[in-house]
Amino acid sequence: MDQIIIENLQVYAYHGVYREENEKGQNFYINAVMETDTRNSGTLDDLDLSTNYGEVCTFMNNYITGHIYKLIETVAERTAEAVLLRFPLIRQITLEVRKPEAPIALPFESVSVRITRGWRRVYLSCGSNMGDRKAHLDGAVEALRADERCRVIRVSDWIETKPYGGVEQDDFLNGAIALETLYTPEGLLEKLHGIEYLHDRERKVHWGPRTLDLDILLYEDCVMCTEDLTIPHVDMHNRCFVLEPLVQIAPYERHPLSGQAIRQMYEKVIRDKKE
Repeated sequence: MDQIIIENLQVYAYHGVYREENEKGQNFYINAVMETDTRNSGTLDDLDLSTNYGEVCTFMNNYITGHIYKLIETVAERTAEAVLLRFPLIRQITLEVRKPEAPIALPFESVSVRITRGWRRVYLSCGSNMGDRKAHLDGAVEALRADERCRVIRVSDWIETKPYGGVEQDDFLNGAIALETLYTPEGLLEKLHGIEYLHDRERKVHWGPRTLDLDILLYEDCVMCTEDLTIPHVDMHNRCFVLEPLVQIAPYERHPLSGQAIRQMYEKVIRDKKE
């Protein structure tokens, strides 16, 4: 990925833990490395196809001077997200906030915080077998589209499938969603649970009926396992109702552990069902 780099942008602002910092202010210096594709703008010499670094500088200055935070960690976090939301061609930003005039009673040159934030490609599965199934699935897509931290890229067909897991219940409508998000995996899970809650999801029976079920299948090449979340989804390679819609929108996406493409996993499940 190409980079646009801004070094030592001087901003006079009022961030700090102490009251005098909030009242008198001090100089902050901002370094930013923004990852983007400059090929089209460079080839055609067209500013409209690029990210105007002058506009980025002005935007960051206005944002940082327009807010007051105690921590430079917060300055970095909020500014990085604001830049990513404002400039759609920036895929990722590494932002450093330096504070050379920090109230430290020892000789020092500067203190700083450096973070990297960006849009992450995610694949979700979704299912419903209670009430108006299509309305629940459509509602989930619209809720994601309404969130500025999510960009819905593709949505599969809704596919009718038989229940999985041995619990007697009605058939499901299932689908898959490709999106880009600024959420962490944990933050995205919380977001999905909130959408399920709005659709009256109740967790009473494991693999039981539900108004809406949203699962994170893949989060780029992330591999993690916590009490609340496992990525990649632990059983996605065995589930035809997950792979069938997913192969529509991401046939060549690869599982970060097995290395298999979605199409390969889907074809294996189909073969196994025939044997």
